[in-house]
Amino acid sequence: MKNIEKFLKPVLIVVFAVAFLSCKNNNTEKAETEESIPKDTAKAVAVFEPFKLMVIKHKVADYDKWRKEYDAHDSIRTAYTISHYMVGRGTDDASMILTATKFIDLQKAKDLSVLPYLKEAMKKAGVIGKPEFSYYEVIRNDDSQIDQEDRLMVTHKVKDFDAWLKVYDAEGIATRMEEGFIDRGLARGIDDPNMVTIVFAVTDMKKAKANIISEAKKKLMMDAGVIGAPEMFFYKVMN
Repeated sequence: MKNIEKFLKPVLIVVFAVAFLSCKNNNTEKAETEESIPKDTAKAVAVFEPFKLMVIKHKVADYDKWRKEYDAHDSIRTAYTISHYMVGRGTDDASMILTATKFIDLQKAKDLSVLPYLKEAMKKAGVIGKPEFSYYEVIRNDDSQIDQEDRLMVTHKVKDFDAWLKVYDAEGIATRMEEGFIDRGLARGIDDPNMVTIVFAVTDMKKAKANIISEAKKKLMMDAGVIGAPEMFFYKVMN
């Protein structure tokens, strides 16, 4: 019996050691596998959240002088829940400037637009004429990095937004890409939800300008319920 026990002891030790190491390796592999998989796959996918923009268009006497003044007033924008988003400079008229700023509180954004302080700041910056203020809810947006800096902003009123959107989506991204456009943003007016603004990146300026005023495009807009002539602004993103 002693000889059997003496023989079995080493065997049992080896068996237990193998089993222990096997369990440890399995647990390690399981832990590594679990770490490599997002705990909540749904949360791992970025979900777009609509945001609000104040858009201002105006002419300036000198872009560099204006830009210096614009950048110097970031603190006043912050005080009114506003933050810089984008500056665009007209491609057909480089003195025409577009600014887009994000905001949280609509009333505060509107309050800023009528401040005597802002009027004086714009005058000092060399703004010519009366600026145009618009307020939008951005419902689609593509901020992915692309090489194209040229943009087209199309703004128009529609009879019924849902009916218009159905026609717009039916036209399709691929068709617009063939025409020289890349979809970048879609927004609805806050004061008038049937006022629509679309932003495209322009891949071929000549082709884009021809297609946007083509008879086929005019008919498509008419079928979609666009009211009146759309306002179009070609610009270059200046960041």
